[in-house]
Amino acid sequence: MSVRPRPHLPMRPAWLCRNCAAPWPCRPAQLALAAEFYGHSIALAFYLAASMREAVDDAYGLGLCPDLAVLHARFLGWLSLTRRSHG
Repeated sequence: MSVRPRPHLPMRPAWLCRNCAAPWPCRPAQLALAAEFYGHSIALAFYLAASMREAVDDAYGLGLCPDLAVLHARFLGWLSLTRRSHG
């Protein structure tokens, strides 16, 4: 009997990975998201932008002052690596 790998999903309001405790989206989550949204990079960008907005709201709800540039790099900065030219 094979064991299914645990998915790398966010744990709110901290936005840490439930599996590896790294800031989400961790590298395994990025790979899974890139595969899930393959061919739909705009939808992936919208999903991650909405997740980033929720992370910002959660941080303010915890009384924190989030670094928006760091969150942008974390949630959206890796997207250019997933794009392929269709030329």
